[in-house]
Amino acid sequence: MAPIAYHDFLLSKIALATDAGFEISPDEVNPIAKPHQRDSIVWAIKGGKRALFQSFGLGKSLQQLEWCRLVIKHKGGKALIVLPLGVKQEFTRDAVELLGMEKPEYCRNMAEVYAAASSIIITNYERVRDGDIDPTYFIAASLDEASCLRGYGSKTYQTFLDKFQGVPYKLVCTATPSPNRYKELIHYAGYLEIMDTGQALTRFFQRDSTKANNLTLYPHKENEFWLWLSSWALFITKPSDLGYDDTGYELPPIQINYHIVEVNQDDAGCDKDGQVKLIRDAALSLADAAREKRDSITDRVAKMKEIVDANPDDSFILWHDLESERHAIKQAMPDVVDIYGSQDYDVREQRVIDFSNGKIKKFATKKELSGQGCNFQKHCHRAIYLGIDYEANDFLQSIHRIYRFLQTEQVIIDIIYTESEQQILKVLLEKWKQHNYMTEKMTGIIKKYGLHSTSLADKMARSMGVERVEVKGKNYTIVNNDCIIETAQMPENSIDLIVTSIPFSNHYEYTPSYNDFGHNQDTERFFEQMDFLAPNLHRILKPGRVYACHVKDRVLFGNATGTGMPTMEPFHMLTTAHYMKHGFQYFGMITVVTDVVRENNQTYRLGWSEQCKDGTKMGVGCPEYILLFRKLPTDTSHAYADTPVRKTKQEYTRAQWQIDAHGYWRSSGNRLLTKTELATIPVENLQAVYRKYSRENVYDYAEHVKLAKQLDENGKLPASFMVVAPGSWTDEVWDDINRMRTLNTSQSQKRKQMHVCPLQFDIVERLINRYSNPGDVVFDPFGGLMTVPLTAVKMGRQGYGIELNTDYFRDGLGYLKTAEAQREAPTLFDFIEEGA
Repeated sequence: MAPIAYHDFLLSKIALATDAGFEISPDEVNPIAKPHQRDSIVWAIKGGKRALFQSFGLGKSLQQLEWCRLVIKHKGGKALIVLPLGVKQEFTRDAVELLGMEKPEYCRNMAEVYAAASSIIITNYERVRDGDIDPTYFIAASLDEASCLRGYGSKTYQTFLDKFQGVPYKLVCTATPSPNRYKELIHYAGYLEIMDTGQALTRFFQRDSTKANNLTLYPHKENEFWLWLSSWALFITKPSDLGYDDTGYELPPIQINYHIVEVNQDDAGCDKDGQVKLIRDAALSLADAAREKRDSITDRVAKMKEIVDANPDDSFILWHDLESERHAIKQAMPDVVDIYGSQDYDVREQRVIDFSNGKIKKFATKKELSGQGCNFQKHCHRAIYLGIDYEANDFLQSIHRIYRFLQTEQVIIDIIYTESEQQILKVLLEKWKQHNYMTEKMTGIIKKYGLHSTSLADKMARSMGVERVEVKGKNYTIVNNDCIIETAQMPENSIDLIVTSIPFSNHYEYTPSYNDFGHNQDTERFFEQMDFLAPNLHRILKPGRVYACHVKDRVLFGNATGTGMPTMEPFHMLTTAHYMKHGFQYFGMITVVTDVVRENNQTYRLGWSEQCKDGTKMGVGCPEYILLFRKLPTDTSHAYADTPVRKTKQEYTRAQWQIDAHGYWRSSGNRLLTKTELATIPVENLQAVYRKYSRENVYDYAEHVKLAKQLDENGKLPASFMVVAPGSWTDEVWDDINRMRTLNTSQSQKRKQMHVCPLQFDIVERLINRYSNPGDVVFDPFGGLMTVPLTAVKMGRQGYGIELNTDYFRDGLGYLKTAEAQREAPTLFDFIEEGA
């Protein structure tokens, strides 16, 4: 069993949002509030920093106002509500007419805030973002329609993260938190100071090791993700989600009509080979979508007018995106009332109020102006979209200006789009479906566990530990277990060589278990867990023998650190210091060269375009390292291991030693290749050939650049990998490691689970050959697919590995059985009598 201290450490990994607020009596809430609104307000005040993701029409404005009033009542000070432009009238009306409050004052700067008599201040996002309003002045702050925080790299998000840091009470409210990708939900957690955004990304999302920013929710982490989310975010689609009556909150039917406008195919253009196309390509890019909009305005407006004229008694909201579309609408239907960005704000606001109150029948506006916060359901049940785009959040928000609770008529939505925009429509509908799935998932958790998270910790701890399984072969032993628990039971001085690739801090998670080293909030916590393992590794290693540790520095992305630029965490240095602290003697480091072009495709931190814009923000490629440690021998007078790694001079000659020590080899043949010949070599062979050329010639930087430029001009400089990397002239740098020679090749062929960071066979073979004797026990505490034990078996050693991931363990066992069968298979020579 694990030590109690280790068990406590694992329990501390369970992530739940802690309460940072205070308790109030439900009786303190204004009686005008519905039961579901009252419960939400009480829950949010107790949490202190919470999110309300509630369907359209459930009264989020009322809840925000009452939340602010109650915080001020108990804590004093003033509260700030940040709104999109054009919706302050909704808050003013709810405050005065529903709640009987003093009118919240709209302030444009801090001077107006200081002078305001009202304790609740309202302002818009631009005022805060541009520095006119200082949020830290307020005891509480609520963001209405906070979907602006979805974009992690956006100016609004980055600004708000810093500006609201430390505000004691925070609330975010929106009805569509993330119709696009789950990972956007954690941006709210970052703003609310629930969990650092980078930490949450690492905890719940797996990275694609071949492509930057391609993150998907771990399948085994999905339920835990929803449970964690429900500890700080409240999803409600209707009152019955909290156990209350839905009377008055039933949505009417909705009808969606699709209208395809034909486009002129005469200007479909040509393909890349110059062949004339008969039809236009599907408009997949933003540029293509914009082109389709411009070219089809007349036809689309004609279709809109046809729909409006056929229904003269109905009120319409006419959604458009371009100024040219607005002008075309006004020209075709002069009686349409429109609003636009440069219009006087008071005029614009009054027109919104008039349409909301039924005084205007045909209202033309953009989603960016009226798509959030406005309530048009009382006098309008029809909307026409003059076009579509990829902005699913804006699309869903705008639909729900009329499709919301208190709507009494069937809602009719007409979507006008061109033939080439069918892919855009497909994406929009898919995101709508994704939004509905996410909402169902969250409301299911609320119904199951209620508003109190006391039972969530037990549910989230379901993946603690693993049932131990040990399998022994003639030449190997592998164990499915936590390596900390397992090594604690291993005999002292029982391992001849340790070769492993430790997890790179919390960069990847390999299992759904809290025992996983990758499941830590940061590098400091990672090494806290490593503190439980390192002493055991030192204890089980024989005196004088070697621990070879494969590591790599970690890219820290600017949007996670707040620096705006990628920086590096010197993980190999931190690892070196950590193991030295636990008694290992550091005696060297091998550098393994990686492909800088492939690395850039994975991280986007070394871009050619960015280098040209400003070279000061560009670093260099990140190699991998083999850190060499040694456990001191019993006798330190000559420093030989208690059991030395010996080679005879007959089998390991002076000649081989010299070549190995220098780490470079001259090519066969009677002369070296010229640069002209290099330029004619096929791309697939050029990488290896140039490496030899680089080793065997005096290096000339200018000539190197000239060759690469010539290859580029000839179309032979790939953008996906580097073909003219300089060769190494020292055995401290290995430039000839075959990156593809891993067990992932076999995994891929068998369509099995790929290891997120496989160790190359080349590295393992060289280390085993250099630092162990035949028959030695070679051990890997992070066995993965069992590359180290497998290589040990093939090289006449005893393989020993531990792996927490059951799937990796099972697959690795299969490879080991095959390797052992091959090693033990008799040959013809085994049947020939000695001396015959």
